[in-house]
Amino acid sequence: MNPYQQKRRRKFFLLIFALVIGTASVFYTDFFVKKMEREERVQFQLWVKAAEKRFELYDDNRYTEIIDMINKSSTVPVILTDMEDAIIAVNNLDTTKRHIKLDDSPKAIADSIYFQNQLATMKKQHRPIPIAGLYGTEYKVYYKDSFILTQLRYFPYIQLAVVAVFLLAAYVAFSSARKLEQDQVWVGLAKETAHQLGTPISSLMAWMEIIKSRFGSEDDQLFLEMENDIQRLEVVTDRFSKIGSKPILDDHTVFIVVRNFVEYFKVRTSDKIKFRVTGDEQVRAMLNVPLFDWVLENLLKNAANAIENDGNITIEIIENLAKEQVFIDVHDTGKGIPRSKFDAVFQPGYTTRKRGWGLGLSLTRRMVENYHSGQIFVKDSELGKGTTFRIILKSSLKYEPTTA
Repeated sequence: MNPYQQKRRRKFFLLIFALVIGTASVFYTDFFVKKMEREERVQFQLWVKAAEKRFELYDDNRYTEIIDMINKSSTVPVILTDMEDAIIAVNNLDTTKRHIKLDDSPKAIADSIYFQNQLATMKKQHRPIPIAGLYGTEYKVYYKDSFILTQLRYFPYIQLAVVAVFLLAAYVAFSSARKLEQDQVWVGLAKETAHQLGTPISSLMAWMEIIKSRFGSEDDQLFLEMENDIQRLEVVTDRFSKIGSKPILDDHTVFIVVRNFVEYFKVRTSDKIKFRVTGDEQVRAMLNVPLFDWVLENLLKNAANAIENDGNITIEIIENLAKEQVFIDVHDTGKGIPRSKFDAVFQPGYTTRKRGWGLGLSLTRRMVENYHSGQIFVKDSELGKGTTFRIILKSSLKYEPTTA
């Protein structure tokens, strides 16, 4: 299992863990909500019975204290109405501190907008219970869930939000720390590699001069290509030495930079692969040539490896005048990439080859996005027909020189 797959598996387990916590919280809270609903229903029914007894024993004061005690012990918000839903009395509502008086129906209560709104809420939550009043009069009693029960219903969602925020913060912190650690390792390794390459490259240059003086001439093509490779090693060393520091970008003609690298690269690739550079030859962009050559090298190597037999690699340069951007499309006629892997190919450790670290495209994205403030992505790919990678860079502003 490569590092990218391991990383995705860790993310998957973290998500499953969060879902288990959330589901358990919802079910556990739902259990208590239902239990409280039953208790409040029983409490309300007891209040209704007490209210009925109060009507029956209207002229008997022996049980008044007990009935009032039952009424006051209830915490369920209640509204008593007549059969036409005109409010007669209320109990356990925040804006009034008075308890129900079944023989009193103040007009202020009946006309209150607040109580009308509370009655509308109660009608939505529960069906009323009819009770018999004095002299054959009938009433209806409405109730709603208590404030605590309402809060408890929302509690699992609040808890899920808190858990989600915590997990998100933990994930971001973990990813940032891991990325910082990887960056430090990468920078240290790159600079140490540049340092270690310096001495053998200097020796190779000296040995090359000795070999030329003894066995060849200045115009010998073999020696020229060997010198090109030594110079290439110097470029590679320079690339590694720039990692971790802000590179210097200069104004370059993109077509010339791309063409020069392709001329170098195609000599060191199979003759069965044909290279072509097309597009706008005048467009310019801010580039660090050694690092941008590295970007091209990784893309062209991948393109060449994707072509099993004969094939073509085309680099097209397009200027988007409206957005002041430069598009560099690298198209090959290789085996293609599945659409599900368009983003995965840029992850560290992802590779389809038996030999390879899977770092090429990851470094390519880093150099395009971090060092050139650009973008790179798989524009299009079709299995068996080929792939197109697109690089987007900001075009250089063109200033006309002024004359005095």
